[in-house]
Amino acid sequence: MPTTSAEELSLDSPSTLTFLSDKMGSSPDANETSRMALQINKVAVLGAGTMGSRIAAHLANAGIPSYLLDIVPPGLQALSKPGERNPERDKIVNAGLEGAKKSKPAAFFDPSLARLVKTGNFEDDLKLLADADWIIEAVAENLEIKRELLKKVDAVRKPTAIITTNTSGLPVGSIAQGLSEAFRRNWFGTHFFNPPRYMRLLEIIPTSESAPAAVDAISRFCDQRLGKAIVHAKDTPNFIANRIGTFSVLNVMRLMQEMGLSIEEVDALTGSALGWPKSATFRTIDLVGLDVLGHVVGNMTTNVHDERSELKLTDFFRQMVERKWLGDKTRQGFYKKDKSASGEERMALDWKTLEYHPRGKPRFPLLDMLKNVDSPSERLKMILTADPRDKAAQFYWASLSDLWTYAANRIPEISDSVVEIDQAMRTGFNWELGPFELWDAAGVGPTVERMKKEGHPVAANVEKLLASGAQSWYADDKNSSSGRSFFDLKTGGYRPLRVPEGVWWVSAAKKSKGVVKKNASASLVDLGDGVGCIEFHSKMNSLGADIVQFVTQTLKHGSSALGQFDAFVISNDAANFSVGANIMLLLMAIQEGEWDEVDLAIRGFQGMTQAIKFCPKPVVSAPFGMCLGGGTEISLHSASRQPQAELYMGLVEVGVGLLPGGGGCKEMLLRAVDAATSIRPAGRGGSVELMEAMKKNFETIAMGKVSTSAIEARNLGFLSEADVITMNRERLLTDAKRRALELVQEGYSAPVMRTDIAAPGESILATLKLGIHMMRQGEYISDHEVKIGHKVAEVLCGGKITPGTPVSEQYLLDLEREGFKSLCGEKKTQERIQYTLKTGKTLRN
Repeated sequence: MPTTSAEELSLDSPSTLTFLSDKMGSSPDANETSRMALQINKVAVLGAGTMGSRIAAHLANAGIPSYLLDIVPPGLQALSKPGERNPERDKIVNAGLEGAKKSKPAAFFDPSLARLVKTGNFEDDLKLLADADWIIEAVAENLEIKRELLKKVDAVRKPTAIITTNTSGLPVGSIAQGLSEAFRRNWFGTHFFNPPRYMRLLEIIPTSESAPAAVDAISRFCDQRLGKAIVHAKDTPNFIANRIGTFSVLNVMRLMQEMGLSIEEVDALTGSALGWPKSATFRTIDLVGLDVLGHVVGNMTTNVHDERSELKLTDFFRQMVERKWLGDKTRQGFYKKDKSASGEERMALDWKTLEYHPRGKPRFPLLDMLKNVDSPSERLKMILTADPRDKAAQFYWASLSDLWTYAANRIPEISDSVVEIDQAMRTGFNWELGPFELWDAAGVGPTVERMKKEGHPVAANVEKLLASGAQSWYADDKNSSSGRSFFDLKTGGYRPLRVPEGVWWVSAAKKSKGVVKKNASASLVDLGDGVGCIEFHSKMNSLGADIVQFVTQTLKHGSSALGQFDAFVISNDAANFSVGANIMLLLMAIQEGEWDEVDLAIRGFQGMTQAIKFCPKPVVSAPFGMCLGGGTEISLHSASRQPQAELYMGLVEVGVGLLPGGGGCKEMLLRAVDAATSIRPAGRGGSVELMEAMKKNFETIAMGKVSTSAIEARNLGFLSEADVITMNRERLLTDAKRRALELVQEGYSAPVMRTDIAAPGESILATLKLGIHMMRQGEYISDHEVKIGHKVAEVLCGGKITPGTPVSEQYLLDLEREGFKSLCGEKKTQERIQYTLKTGKTLRN
């Protein structure tokens, strides 16, 4: 096993932030002393604008203390006495930090983490940089301003400090010209994408003088501690992602004008159908800001001279910038919201007249066909085999063929291989597939043949690929750590696509270790070392009968899998862990009056969660993304959890008029009872501590609270203090496997079903019902929500029984099941389920 990293967490309150340290990093360097000198414990961020303040916020998310500095407001006198402070001198930096605190989406995992950011200014506090291991420059994109500041930084920094720039436009090497040789050795670019918490891409841009050890230290730190996808880029204008992304946007605008498409039509075409974000083209520009895009394009127009330099920003775009229609920041851009008698109405811009009109819903038959196809590669094949007279098909072919040629022509200009370009676009622009992966899905040979037939230019690099006899940019490779090889244009052959140690996916494990068994919705994958992975692969990983039966049969006593594996992990490669139970099947059974089927389904689901909890081998769930309803119940019943930092977790059943019926109420009750008794041994189940814990957990369930991070999930009681958080999504499987093996090595013993739980009973139930009554009196909830709240309260309290009465877990499961079935029979619950299935939203009836 690789050695544990020397990097350790420096925290004000370690108990509130438990992250997995670098236990699976690279093997030790030959010079361990040098490596120890490059550990990152404290960071300084220079510039408290949108990017600087959000970078500091994300460092805090990882538990890293930082200094955030900015200029002193003009016109203020210098301090006259040592140690004197004038709050006015920190007005700009404090405003930046406040902006990060209030930003939406949230920059901090939890507001309390802002305590890790210490603010100051360049005149009074530059001496603080002597304590920083990494200094990030994020001031205005002005060469002289940056150089002047960095000269001062060089005078106060410690010799081992690494200094990087977050510039998105200036040549990284030129910024450090004139500074000391020692400074330039520890200098390079670290280009974060906005917002830093959510955008995984970090482009690292070394110069010819950058010390490899410094570049490696920051790469490893940002990968493992900040959760970043590291892409090494060359010091060329706009680096990789913005170079390709900017071309794509400009080309789409050109096609829109040539084909007479509307803003709404282009956004419909360039969204999820291609595996691109739902915000598509123009909604994304509104989010980013037209001024920001204008700056990026301006840098490209000035400094880039390639075969597509004729692409420029359109006249209508320039007019919008002149009018300050910059997008969300000015409340109007390509879209805006107008208030009317019926409420807010989304308006869209007509680019021909620069007038707004009610946003239309574009109708493309091809898009309607693609809605039911989950796989992006399958959707692409349908697009390219569609009738060439179809307007949508024409748009797709023109934009994609141009994209493929442009991207292929950028090697080796901006990167040495297709891998960096694909990863940059996946993690910087949230594409499901990068340009070359899209090309593989479409078929490189047939598309090149079509390009030639239609007289389109063909990149020399793709000609080289096909001339070698290869037909794709990537190939499966079970001996590669990623499970894939890529075509290396330097050597003219395939090379294993190697990823940092610890980066791993279920798909790679399938190729190297194999699938033990599977059905339509779940698989058991061998992860090696005696660990099996239960993978869900239903639509949105919703939990239906296939998954329930598969998990139960795999983990129940006597299963052959228990003889083959020492531990299990529940995880998958999808965007979300699980959106919960398949309520469509439930609604169908209710509408047909199949109450025995409903009862059987609930018993089956409870049987699955109990199989997880009481499995003789440890089961570790690795939740990430959306982990809702039944997905949360699976995690609650696991022996341990290895959550990813971006976790949206909650028992949301009340949104469809139900209560958690798979053991969720039971587990939240057990957590409340255990937390209270750890403070004060229970006598009759009525302590103040128990009352507070029950009120908190009741509110969590009755209000359908969903965490916005793993830290908040812990605060809501879904995770324990012992559950360690993984920052990098690509390391989650490795970390979960490690946790499973730790449980084995610790001599894991499965719990026994409890029969002596002191039920909170009638006294706490009365308090909870009083709270529900007050909510109804204040007209915060409806009569049906009162009914749902009463059912949740009764189950959580163990029913209308004497406080302290000992009850069993099975008793609580039976209460859950009866409460769930009772609510299923309510007409208003059925209306809620129907509404959610139809709209994806919740109905307050």
